[in-house]
Amino acid sequence: MATKASSFLPISIPTSQFCNEKTNNSSLLSLPSSSFCGNKLLISYSKLRNLALKCNNPSTIFTVLSALPTKKYTSQKIPKWSARAIRSFGLGELEARKLKYPNTGTEALLMGILIEGTSPAAKFLRANGITFFKVREETVELLGKSEMYFFSPEHPPMTEQAQGALDRAIEEKLKSGDSGEITTTHTLLGIWSEKESAGHNILETLGFNDDKAKEVAKSMSGDVDS
Repeated sequence: MATKASSFLPISIPTSQFCNEKTNNSSLLSLPSSSFCGNKLLISYSKLRNLALKCNNPSTIFTVLSALPTKKYTSQKIPKWSARAIRSFGLGELEARKLKYPNTGTEALLMGILIEGTSPAAKFLRANGITFFKVREETVELLGKSEMYFFSPEHPPMTEQAQGALDRAIEEKLKSGDSGEITTTHTLLGIWSEKESAGHNILETLGFNDDKAKEVAKSMSGDVDS
């Protein structure tokens, strides 16, 4: 897994979720109150591929990624991931935690796209009756609601199928030959290509099919961050 985190992206989060207490931890850098959402955040460098943004409430931790984890490719060999794709991935991880799943699977990647909600991929899914609440319901129906609250210190580890979906998203982008970023549309097509995955099964149950996947692929040129 070869990715770098030399920069970070702002995530829109309600300011009421942050606390304003001071800390004595000298390893954290305090950002001014004008940064991000208007509240003071504390930022610490992680050992892997992210920056963890956190307030003093230990149960509230937000992660900002500059690239998504890849298995087949290094960050030097692929285009950049779009801001929407990165936000979607992070929101999917958080949803996996909310459901108390020990892993981030393709179903979490799919929910992340819908939670982020502003991408052409998310809009296409909603227009075809595939909403976050329906996907979440199908996820619990298919996988159950875990009582175990296990995850790695940084992130719930990805399943092989979720990792495969991200690799396939990269392949979809490289196959297109277009310039620009890897987007949520590529992620959605990557999920669909993992035929045995929970994400694929949920999409199929909710009416997504190969014809709709072709429609999504045709719209890839419109999936750009403004």
